[in-house]
Amino acid sequence: MFSRLVNKSKAWHKLKSHYKSFRKVEMRDLFARDSERAARFTEKFGDTMIVDYSKNRINAKTMEYLMNLARERRLEDKIKSMFRGDKINITENRAVLHTALRNRSGKPVLVNGRDIMPEIEAVYAKMRRFSEDVRFGRFKGHTGKKLVNIVNIGIGGSDLGPFMVTEALKKYWMKGINCYFISNVDGTACAEVLNKLDPETTLFIVASKTFTTIETLTNARTCRKWLVDALGEPAVAKHFVALSTNEEEVKKFGINPENMFEFWDFVGGRYSVWSAIGLSVAIAVGMDNFDKMLDGAYAMDEHFRTAPLEHNIPVILAMLGIWYNNFMGIHRYAVIPYDQYLQYLPSYLQQLDMESNGKFVDINGEIVKYDTGPVLFGGAGTNVQHSFFQLIHQGTEIVPCDFIVPAISHNEIGDHHEILLANVLAQGEALMKGKTVKEAAEELKKAGKSKEEIEFLKKFKSFSGNRPSNTILLKKVDPYTLGALIAMYEHKVFVQGIIWNIDSFDQMGVELGKKLALNILPELQNNVYELHHDSSTNALIKAVQNFRR
Repeated sequence: MFSRLVNKSKAWHKLKSHYKSFRKVEMRDLFARDSERAARFTEKFGDTMIVDYSKNRINAKTMEYLMNLARERRLEDKIKSMFRGDKINITENRAVLHTALRNRSGKPVLVNGRDIMPEIEAVYAKMRRFSEDVRFGRFKGHTGKKLVNIVNIGIGGSDLGPFMVTEALKKYWMKGINCYFISNVDGTACAEVLNKLDPETTLFIVASKTFTTIETLTNARTCRKWLVDALGEPAVAKHFVALSTNEEEVKKFGINPENMFEFWDFVGGRYSVWSAIGLSVAIAVGMDNFDKMLDGAYAMDEHFRTAPLEHNIPVILAMLGIWYNNFMGIHRYAVIPYDQYLQYLPSYLQQLDMESNGKFVDINGEIVKYDTGPVLFGGAGTNVQHSFFQLIHQGTEIVPCDFIVPAISHNEIGDHHEILLANVLAQGEALMKGKTVKEAAEELKKAGKSKEEIEFLKKFKSFSGNRPSNTILLKKVDPYTLGALIAMYEHKVFVQGIIWNIDSFDQMGVELGKKLALNILPELQNNVYELHHDSSTNALIKAVQNFRR
């Protein structure tokens, strides 16, 4: 029977009971008892991806109970509801259809009874024409020079997605094209990019749905002034394009409406790289490669939509996260790509995950009585092995890890990739097995240490092990596989939101600080001395004013 309160449900209580009997089980013992464990807990996605989740603190019963919880929360129906275009973003009364942007089936997708696919295809056709005109020099700057420096001005999803993807696909960039990204309203970010550029060869892409986002428009106006100072007012129409729906404001800025690319309110910012927000990607790598990325995402969508829950990769990853977050009390996880091109993936996923599921109110307007969104952090291996891996291996708090690595590198230089692969595989094994105090003592003895040294060092040299990880082995980082990988994490986050009964598609928490900033801004600009904030904020505003005198 369906319970509105997930933590009061039958499946939830089954998992709580299971955890009590399972919490001290060691993974190294599970592997020792079951020679088929790796095969049992590994899933393949076509010929491009293998997900080995065998190094988790689970057994078959754990997964059975987790899938029972998913079914009890009517996950399969909720998946259908999203793909169908139901208004599952309940606080904003919107459909959630980033999946429609990569719909390759030829079938219609309806919103309010209207097929949205012709609009989507029209925008893609416009993106193709424009990106190819820029790439091949048909769309030129004000002085007739080819535009080779592409500057994306946005923030949040209008920056993190295209920035991460263009870096991930850097091997596919057209020769001579350079991409830059300005997001932070700190003037230094803007200045550092502009200092590298020639106005005659620079194209600015202003990404703001409403064309009112204060950080984006502040940066855009600074870039506009820089361009106008160098080339004059008429140059704006040849050096600026807009990703927006606000044609009036776009025209006021001086951008030709023909160079405005629209997107839709059924696509949230953190899911928008598949839309016109990906224009910088299309210019850098070409629309054909952009299409391949859509193909990979669509293939993952179809897997997510049709695969049984027990073999559904996003569902499995999501339910493992539920197991750790809600039953083991582990409220963090790390994403570690062992690929330099994927170095910005963790930053992208931070927004995807924590902006989606960092909620304490459920869809019924009730305060939740259980933990929701975990903290996500990460970085590129092997660099992070020399930063936070000490904590991951020997810290008092457990951090589950997703290790992502391609089997084939784009840059087969010497033994680099073999060393990289050896490292990532070793990390998963080390976290799982650990090293007992006895094993550490034997190792020290073989190294010729004295009894006193062994007695002193053996605990320092030991590792508790039993620390979970997933290994996501890619064939290589190409547009198709990248599309599938991003979509996999999107669907994982969606599943967890369903289990927690929250709206994963709004971001109310972003608003309060921004609104208060609009109150403080004129006080700073006009040196207002009669302030009406708390004593700390008042004192800090006055301190800024005093420093400036």
